[in-house]
Amino acid sequence: MDLTGEPDGEPQKVGVAWIDILTGLYGVIGIQAALAERERSGHGQHVDLSLFDFGVSALANQGMNFLAGGLVPHRMGNAHPNIVPYQVFPAADGTIIIACGNDRQFASVCTVLGLGAIAGDPTYATNPARGGNRKTLEGIISEKTRLRTKQDLFFALEGAGVPGGAINTVKEAIADSQVSSHLNRSV
Repeated sequence: MDLTGEPDGEPQKVGVAWIDILTGLYGVIGIQAALAERERSGHGQHVDLSLFDFGVSALANQGMNFLAGGLVPHRMGNAHPNIVPYQVFPAADGTIIIACGNDRQFASVCTVLGLGAIAGDPTYATNPARGGNRKTLEGIISEKTRLRTKQDLFFALEGAGVPGGAINTVKEAIADSQVSSHLNRSV
């Protein structure tokens, strides 16, 4: 929770109990490994899990930033601590996430948004430069994304090879054809 929420706000819980769910999935992996070992050697195994252990192990890059460089992570809202832009942006009809993982993808985002002039600008051309100019870049990108719909941005980014997607309400997610086609199947 200490990592979740706006920088000037209080810690926030995630909308779903992900530590509980993922610890359960790791439990299944442990059980499968124990069954495979039993099949191989005939010996049983002990599977031991704790929510705390999994939660700490799942800190991923946030934990590694601390272990490798002593950087204590802090709440950043929806922004990624190491990659820019990798966060939520406004759209004309809601919000989207742009997950721009490298400099080539950044150039593609700039092309999609009509910001080609800044792609090669030393202020933004590399991820470290973008990180140092995060707030300004967020504003420039937001000005462009808020003029387009979630769907339009999604398809344009997908076509340019940039990960991203609409941030859907639960209603929108369930109404999506990828989900609704499974719900409408007769059993």
